[in-house]
Amino acid sequence: MGISTLASRQIKVEVEPMSPTFARLRDAISSVVFGHEEAVHLVLCALVAGGHVLIEDVPGVGKTTLAMAIARLLGLTLSRVQCTSDLLPADILGYAMYDKERGAIEVRKGPIFSEMVLVDELNRASPRAQSAFLEAMEEGSVTLDARRYPLPQPFWVLATQNPRQFEGTYPLPESELDRFLMCIELGYPSMEDEIRMLAAGGGQAQLERLQPIATSADVLCWQREAEKVYVDPALLRYAVLLAHALRSHPRVPMGPSPRALLGLIRAAKARAYMWGRTYVVPDDVRHLARPVWRHRLRRSPDPWMEEPWDGILDEVLNQVPAPKLGEPR
Repeated sequence: MGISTLASRQIKVEVEPMSPTFARLRDAISSVVFGHEEAVHLVLCALVAGGHVLIEDVPGVGKTTLAMAIARLLGLTLSRVQCTSDLLPADILGYAMYDKERGAIEVRKGPIFSEMVLVDELNRASPRAQSAFLEAMEEGSVTLDARRYPLPQPFWVLATQNPRQFEGTYPLPESELDRFLMCIELGYPSMEDEIRMLAAGGGQAQLERLQPIATSADVLCWQREAEKVYVDPALLRYAVLLAHALRSHPRVPMGPSPRALLGLIRAAKARAYMWGRTYVVPDDVRHLARPVWRHRLRRSPDPWMEEPWDGILDEVLNQVPAPKLGEPR
C-alpha cells in the first residue's frame, strides 16, 4: 500500500530534527548510567511524547541516577518523593491551612509542583497515597481545598517500582498503570559496562559535573514538533488490529484500552521525530508496542504466576502483518 499524493504533501510539514540533540543527550547520560542504551532511548522517547514512565527493576541498577541525569541535562526542576507505607497524600500534593496572622487560607504546595517528579519505589506507598498521583498525571493539575491548581509545564513523572514479589509492596491498580505511557526494565549491565562503572568509581562524581544541554522550553518545543509528525492511515489501522488481536487473545483477560492506542501513536511520533523523520514507519509501532502496552494488560492476582506478556506481544506482532508503505516523496 503506497502513500497517496495527498499524504505525501501532508508529511512535508516543517519539523526541526532532534537527532543531534538526542545523540548528545544519549552520550551524556551514558557517562553516568553505564549500559542500558535501549532504556535510555525509551525514556527520552516518552519525554518527547509527553508521557510518564514507570521503571520496574531490582534496587541498585541505576534507576534514580538515570532520572537525576535527565533532570540535570534538561535543566528541569526536580522533586523526589520517597514512597513508604506511612506516606500521606498531603506529603505529595501539599495542603491548605488557616494562617492566623494573615486571617486567610494559605496553600503550601507539595513536591508534585515540579517539572519533573521522581517517585522512588511507588509500590511501597499505600493505595491512598498512590491515588494522589492520578489527577496530576492525567490532567496536569492538583485540587487542594476545592480549588484547582495547574502544574508546571512540562510536567513529567518518572516512577520506579520494585518487583511485585518483594516484601512490603502494594500492587498498582489498573487505573494508575494506565497513566504511564511506558513501563520499562533496566536489567543488569553487561560485564564490560560493569567494568567501566567500577573503573569510573560509579556515576555519582560524573553526575555532579553534568551541564544542561537543553531547557524546559526546549522540551515543550520538542513535544509540539513531535505532534506534527505524519502517521499514514494504514499505520493507524495496523495499531488498531494489534490492539484487537490482544483483546481477543485467550490468555489476555483485558487488552489495551483506547488510551493505550493513543499512547502508542504518540510514542511512535516521538520516536520518528527523535530520529529526524517527519513520518512514522511500521518499525516505530512494532518497536514501541511492548513498552507502551505490557503494563496495561491485566495481570494475574497471584504475583508468583505472572503472565509472560512480552511473549504474548511477540506472538501478536508476528501474527498481524505490518503494512508496506511507499517511500514518502
